[in-house]
Amino acid sequence: MGKSALLVVDMQKDFTDPEGLVFYPQNRELLPRIVEAVCRCRERGLIIIFTQHRYRRGKKDRNLNEMRPCCIEGSGGEELDPMLPVDPERDYIVQKRRYSAFFGTDLDLILRENGIENLIVVGTKTNCCIRATVTDAHSLGYSVIVPSDAVGTNSEVVNRVHLEDIRKYLGRVMPLEEVYKEMMEGKL
Repeated sequence: MGKSALLVVDMQKDFTDPEGLVFYPQNRELLPRIVEAVCRCRERGLIIIFTQHRYRRGKKDRNLNEMRPCCIEGSGGEELDPMLPVDPERDYIVQKRRYSAFFGTDLDLILRENGIENLIVVGTKTNCCIRATVTDAHSLGYSVIVPSDAVGTNSEVVNRVHLEDIRKYLGRVMPLEEVYKEMMEGKL
């Protein structure tokens, strides 16, 4: 098993489905690229981890008071998009209630138990969940790679600004094709 993992951040129905509570059309465009990334990473033996933003129905949660409600248990919007090829026998699903996939979850433990050093991060909300997750991954000592064509948010300007900050301070930003090339060369 390699030292790299693919982390798919919050590609859930509320974000990806036109009927979702916080749907962004960009997420529909990202889905095929993310599906391909999952398949190619799986072929190379990488661990695949899906995060699932999730709030408890009828329970207090600071984030729900500060943002538009979404991803509430039992609503259907919290479910991973059905296009994603999740393998429940091999893949991990990490439920989270904050922007960072590390905060209040066992993600770091999963990565360390599997000897992961490199974390490839794809998914939605570059300015929130991607950025917070990448910041924490960097702080915890992981080498982070963010494929520029496999992350997005509801504004291309905001997306570019956050990718540039990630490139400058937190990790590498490159197209998926470069990630695949590094995987083939045994660098990831």
